[in-house]
Amino acid sequence: MANSDVKTKRLTGTGAASIGRSRLRQVQVLTAAGAGRLTLTDGNGGATVLDIDFLASDSHSVNIPDEGVLFTTDFYVSTATNITAMTIFYS
Repeated sequence: MANSDVKTKRLTGTGAASIGRSRLRQVQVLTAAGAGRLTLTDGNGGATVLDIDFLASDSHSVNIPDEGVLFTTDFYVSTATNITAMTIFYS
């Protein structure tokens, strides 16, 4: 895949990103007061793909190595505790 295939989507809560089959490349997160937690699953109720904790009141960037993490059905945010917003980079 060419680098130009990378797209972004901003999310402010839980639910489906509605992007279908995709590869997660990077996540940028802005946390509120209190420690943050982000859990991403492959579709609603699917397998957990990423589960990560963040420090409070900061911005964070999580880079996914190599070809990224594959979501076969949909990119789904099942937990977004103390997260104000996030931007996902995917292809």
